[in-house]
Amino acid sequence: MDTTSLNKKYRSHILTQLINLGFTFLTPSQALAARQGKIHNVLLEDILRERVRHLNRIHYKGSEFHFTEENIRLAIEKLRNTKYEGLCKTNETIHERLTLGLSLEQPLEGYAKSFTLRYIDWQNWTRNAFHVASNFPITLWQSPQTIYLDIVLFVNGIPFVIIESVPPQVPIEQAIAQSVRHQQGGYSPASFGRNLSTQNLLTSNIFSYVQVVVATNQKTTQFGAIGTPARFWSTWKEPVWDEQAGKGNDAIFPDAALSRKFLHKPDQQGEALNAEQTKTIHGLCLPERLLEFSYKFNVFDNGIRKIARHQQYFAIKRILAHIRVLDAEGRRRGGIIWHTQGSGKSLTMVMLARSLAEETGISNPRIVLVTDRKDLDEQIKNTFAACDMAPQRAKTGRDLLQLVSEKKASVITTLVQKFDKALNIRKYQDDSIDIFMLIDESHRTQFGAFAARMRQMFPNACYLGFTGTPLMEKEKNNFAKFGGLIDCYSISQAIQDQVIVPLLYEGRHIEMHPDKHALDAWFERHTQGLTDAEKARLKKKYSGIEYLNKTEKAIYLQSLDISKHFQAGWQNSGYKGQLVAPSKAAALTYHNYLTEIGLVSSAVIISPPDNDFPSTHIRRERKRRAWDPQTQQGKIGDDIEIDSDDVSRFWQKMIRRYGSEEEYNKQIINRFKYGNDPEILIVVDKLQTGFDAPCNAVLYLTRPLRGHTLLQTIARVNRIHEDEGGRSKPFGLVVDYAGILGELNKALTQYSAFEGFDDEDLASALVSVHEEIEKLPRQHAELQKLLTNDQGKSWDDEEIRNRLLHNEALQNTFRKQLSGFCNTLDIALTNDAFLANIPAEEQREYQRDHERFQALKATIDHHDHKPRIEEMLNTHIQADEAIQLNPPEYIFPVNTRFNASYWAVSREVEMSKSDDDMPSPANRANHLARITRNTLAEYKGWNSAFYDKFSNLIKQAVDDFKEKRLSDIEYLEKIKGIRARVEKHEHGYIPSTLQGKENAIAFYQVVEPYFSGPVSESTGNTSTDRPAPKDMEAASRAAIALDDIFHRHWKVRFWNDYDTVKQVMNDIDDYFYDEVNEGCCPELSVEQMDEIIEKVMETARNRIPAYSETYRKTKSTGRQ
Repeated sequence: MDTTSLNKKYRSHILTQLINLGFTFLTPSQALAARQGKIHNVLLEDILRERVRHLNRIHYKGSEFHFTEENIRLAIEKLRNTKYEGLCKTNETIHERLTLGLSLEQPLEGYAKSFTLRYIDWQNWTRNAFHVASNFPITLWQSPQTIYLDIVLFVNGIPFVIIESVPPQVPIEQAIAQSVRHQQGGYSPASFGRNLSTQNLLTSNIFSYVQVVVATNQKTTQFGAIGTPARFWSTWKEPVWDEQAGKGNDAIFPDAALSRKFLHKPDQQGEALNAEQTKTIHGLCLPERLLEFSYKFNVFDNGIRKIARHQQYFAIKRILAHIRVLDAEGRRRGGIIWHTQGSGKSLTMVMLARSLAEETGISNPRIVLVTDRKDLDEQIKNTFAACDMAPQRAKTGRDLLQLVSEKKASVITTLVQKFDKALNIRKYQDDSIDIFMLIDESHRTQFGAFAARMRQMFPNACYLGFTGTPLMEKEKNNFAKFGGLIDCYSISQAIQDQVIVPLLYEGRHIEMHPDKHALDAWFERHTQGLTDAEKARLKKKYSGIEYLNKTEKAIYLQSLDISKHFQAGWQNSGYKGQLVAPSKAAALTYHNYLTEIGLVSSAVIISPPDNDFPSTHIRRERKRRAWDPQTQQGKIGDDIEIDSDDVSRFWQKMIRRYGSEEEYNKQIINRFKYGNDPEILIVVDKLQTGFDAPCNAVLYLTRPLRGHTLLQTIARVNRIHEDEGGRSKPFGLVVDYAGILGELNKALTQYSAFEGFDDEDLASALVSVHEEIEKLPRQHAELQKLLTNDQGKSWDDEEIRNRLLHNEALQNTFRKQLSGFCNTLDIALTNDAFLANIPAEEQREYQRDHERFQALKATIDHHDHKPRIEEMLNTHIQADEAIQLNPPEYIFPVNTRFNASYWAVSREVEMSKSDDDMPSPANRANHLARITRNTLAEYKGWNSAFYDKFSNLIKQAVDDFKEKRLSDIEYLEKIKGIRARVEKHEHGYIPSTLQGKENAIAFYQVVEPYFSGPVSESTGNTSTDRPAPKDMEAASRAAIALDDIFHRHWKVRFWNDYDTVKQVMNDIDDYFYDEVNEGCCPELSVEQMDEIIEKVMETARNRIPAYSETYRKTKSTGRQ
């Protein structure tokens, strides 16, 4: 079959589906006739003219009028002759014209009045005409070159979708590249000489009108917007799929000859339509969906068109369905949208805002975007402004009060802190239910005292929280309180969709050598008067890695190691690094040492210095400008005196240079994102969240982090990126000097556990807030009593401090009671009823005493010892150069079948090994065998047969080498061949009836050995892998039946339903029992049937999300 026939064959599947979706097929002659016989005309003007005439009616003084034919001609002409200003800009101009319409003067009863003419009816999709053409020719005026577009979809004669379809043997990347080339070069004046005018060019650039571009090779289908780089094309997924939606209709053409000419039936081997292609075409091109996407689910972000990914589209649809339901008080339901960092939360908020504005049943919606940091507020405001949403930014409490009370701004951005300031100026309350509070990083913003003030101002608003990290176990109460989870898009889903890159973890360590005798002597001398318990507490606190990493010797050696590490792996690659320092002073020290070492450039971004401590706490010390690891001696440089006031001086220097904190941050961040320097950006607390720099690829952690902060910080390096050479960023690297692996595992465990939560979990975790608040007066009274003398009079603070310092039992009681009081007060200050019903003076008393008690606690936490202990550590701690604790390993489980970046990483790791590391072919083979085994480990649950097959091949090769049946070279070539087959995800022989059915293939590989015996793989020749035809047919039939059983019983939270899981196991048992009795498959013993069922259930459990303990429970109790 030639290439043209092959392409026609695969296009026919798509055309069949599109016709069944409601598109009218145009033959080439019909399409050309609709173009008035002009191949350079990309509009189907005859269809467009008819639709414009049909859609537009003018209602004036009780009468109905049509637009004049001259106005209709003018409207088509203006659309056809849109000035060409570059592809993306012209596409934006045409999109605006299509969505807003065209204002035209229409003569009515002797007067000329302006009315809007519409090209598309966006509100009622059924009033539009949908057509599809195949092998659609386009060319430029005065040019002999013609190209043929595979499939073009039209709405009212306007091209909306272009589909590039190639055979399965052609990589999807080639199809995407072809589409991108057509957009970028197929229509530029340079392609056809300088004699072509821009006016001629604009009439032929079909992509100026297009809303969605699609590329497919049947196995994989991806889509993008006009101008989308290849790296950012997306896959589409349907959360619920009706198999009938993808099935064709045998009688799609009344003319049988026409059907034979343009469409092919599936071949005789039973080739089925590709599931992913079918779902994507259905998801994007269903007529009502297509209009939705074109109208509401795309944005122009600073001239770059961006279209919603599947998680954004379905999240917004779920939110809209959620808010339409009112609670018992008549308020719209709120909730949380948890979409992992890097998956486009900000653009989801923009698209949601647009959808709310179009939502019927909401009169005059107002949107308030809330976060808790200036940089995030600025970022959100800029994102909305770039997408033409024109938000008003409330920079002060007074600004906020004015904007909300005047009710003129439809979109406001502000900080959560401003609500308290606004209400302190004037009490104001807006009772509207059509106010929507879109709260960014809601795990921080939505659950504090400031959030309670927000709810005082808008008691009936709909609160929608967006977060990139999950709420941890202890925060489930807050989760339920604010409406539960509306939508979730987890890290594992984002990695699978290649929305973010996978993260690798590398542990590195600086060995510390304390002078124990000197340390003990110093400690005894400077802590006289403290109890043994207090001394032990101080020793424990300052011997931790957090403080040891602040010593100058540790900072110097880490700076040296970071310099070498970045230079070797990342310098001149176009990628940058970020260093998280333990303190502001340490950040400056890192910067000074990195500059002095001179291998990499760096810059520091910190917040203003703290002014909480008096100047008497400022410590002066000598600054060692370098530390020599050979001599273990410091080099004093010019007797330079540096004190802890350095941070203040640095800050003043930055403000003098840049004029303001905002400009200081902005310029350095822009240099980091778009310039050559700095290569490493040093931070403490800033830029750990909400900082989006795709070039950021390696994160150096020198301080311990936990929970949300840890997950958010490592996500700084997970953004996808393409360098100037078109190479994609394969991964982000986290380099750990602070020993955070335990905390990372803990955070990830909580994260994974939270992915599978349900409403029952939340209900069981919900604590009665009122019960907690009722404890507050008693806790307050107990603390006050603890701090009074026998006569009931309060001691002054100095006397209390002395008593606490010299009475360990009293100190422990105080700490315990204070902790309980603080926790309860935090809950109370976030509760609307508490704020409304407790007198303001009583609330202030609680807060005043809270501050006083915390200040007392600080005085007994030995802050006055801190500077001297730090100086002692600098003096008596020696350190060695860094060592690597482990090679880079994936942080999150990466399904290598879906991640091309995994193979890029594996090759890079393989190539990074020097000849010294792997001096012989045998060593290289061992290395390849090890990393291939690691890859296969991910398949063990997903497809155990695949895992067993290739694990056995590796084991056989290793054993053959050990027994000297293979030479070094033969061993290496054997392992390379196995790895290549794993990389291709080679199934071996799979019956044609199973092609494209991944679940059925996995089941087939489970049952086939029981039908035909184990398959020999010793030769590695796939031609020997084919079982006997009868066995193959029986195993194939069983695999399809197993897949069908799961489909029939599948439901939401399937694995949580014990009875349903048990029924599936019984149905599988019945199927094999009937097959054996009817002689349709080989004899199977009861034990073999049980083995098959167990393996099938285990395979299904690993392939289907939302795992629970149900299956294990079923195994333990047995089937009935």
